[in-house]
Amino acid sequence: MKKQKWIILATAAGLLAATGASAAGLVEKVTGQLRGDISVTVNGEQTQLHPVYIDGKAYIPVRDAADALGYGVSWNHKQLDLTSKDAPTETADYVMTSGVVASATATADGGVRLEVLGTGLNPWIILTADAKTKIADADGKAIAVGDLKAGMHIVAEYGPVIAMSYPGQSHAASVTVTAERLVKESAVYSIEKADGGWKIQFSELKDGVDTPVLALQSGKETRLVDKEGRPADWTQIKPGTPVRAYYGPTAAEGAAAPIDTLVILEEQPTAEQIAAYREIAWKLVPKEQMPHLLTKKNEAQVAVIDPDSAGLMPAGDAEKKRVEEIKAAGGKLIAVYYSTDQDALIGPLTIVFDPETEKLLGFFMRR
Repeated sequence: MKKQKWIILATAAGLLAATGASAAGLVEKVTGQLRGDISVTVNGEQTQLHPVYIDGKAYIPVRDAADALGYGVSWNHKQLDLTSKDAPTETADYVMTSGVVASATATADGGVRLEVLGTGLNPWIILTADAKTKIADADGKAIAVGDLKAGMHIVAEYGPVIAMSYPGQSHAASVTVTAERLVKESAVYSIEKADGGWKIQFSELKDGVDTPVLALQSGKETRLVDKEGRPADWTQIKPGTPVRAYYGPTAAEGAAAPIDTLVILEEQPTAEQIAAYREIAWKLVPKEQMPHLLTKKNEAQVAVIDPDSAGLMPAGDAEKKRVEEIKAAGGKLIAVYYSTDQDALIGPLTIVFDPETEKLLGFFMRR
């Protein structure tokens, strides 16, 4: 920020306007009255300034007045400069994020490297917190940098320098811990719509049987993201999908605990890709299958799959060759799934695409 600066130009017109002198001359001898009984205050504080009255107007010495007001004076016979003595404090342009700490790793210099999945300019960011970072809880109580850990929900200010890497990396100027969440990383046992959101269950093997042990419930504030912090789609989650849930506080026994953030850990198409493939696939659903569909157009699951998945039937020789090329290159395919009222007999309808061209490659064989 620049210093405040006033410039008074000593032009003929300016002098005439200020003194009322005639155009006959720029310099005129005047008589004034020094009023020692009148004092000048600045912000309520007394000064040693006293005005001189000339033709009913009060005048005070520029240099003394400027000093009292916190300005420096520079005079070069043609221009009078008044410059603020105290330069305004520079304010750094920090970036803010609010989200969950996905991981916290100690650094060699005693700091902590935080992987944050949050909102703001960078949904996935690596922040370094150290002795220079102001760290506190929501009540302003100081927190040691070594106490930062995964599962904490934080609001952080970072920057202004951000490394041009992916994800971006920067220094945290401040970290406010607003809550601590419990963490559960596992495959989903079941998922269903419930209470205006989604209810997810996790299970454990007990006596050789998968038994539900934890139920979580999404709400309006729940964030569903992929590993890079990008928004994901709830319809992409199915039994067996690996996820990491940040949840809590714990709910009453028998009730589902609220989810703060749910991270899908397997490779996922982006939200834009999901929308595009749903549109393309819907046009390729065989007409005879339309009456049997249970999945709505905008609820079809779109997944990344391996090209050697069992049951894939290429649509033709060219498509078969393309699948082999993708397999040889270590690439992936995109599959769009539809549930039908015939799934129990012949399985779901699955349409497969080339992720590079978005063209149809084939279908999964139904029993």
